[in-house]
Amino acid sequence: MKQHLSKERRNGLDSEKLGRAIVDFAVGKLGEDVLLLDIRPVATFADYFVICSGTSERQIQAIYEDILAKLDEMGIRPLGSEGTAASGWLLMDYGSVIVHIFLPVTRRYYNLEQLWKDAKPVVRIL
Repeated sequence: MKQHLSKERRNGLDSEKLGRAIVDFAVGKLGEDVLLLDIRPVATFADYFVICSGTSERQIQAIYEDILAKLDEMGIRPLGSEGTAASGWLLMDYGSVIVHIFLPVTRRYYNLEQLWKDAKPVVRIL
């Protein structure tokens, strides 16, 4: 079991529940095409990806900040983050769950859904 799960479990969250909570937060900020992928069968570095889109730099930044704040209130902090809203891609690494927040054009360009096509979709909210 990955070390980072123990803190999540102390907060009542396993990796799937954490992923589902992040999906809810993204939807709450009007994230579009929100996808929770179970990558355990095809990757060892994490359990789940959350992939979502926002319609503007401002919106993807708001989604990022909301996820960060709500999980921080729960005592869950990211191991790291990458990107900027201006780049069209923000990434948050919660160990067992990695969050990708894209502008639509950047999401199409990187096409993570195709790259990870062997992963199992758990939730998709269009």
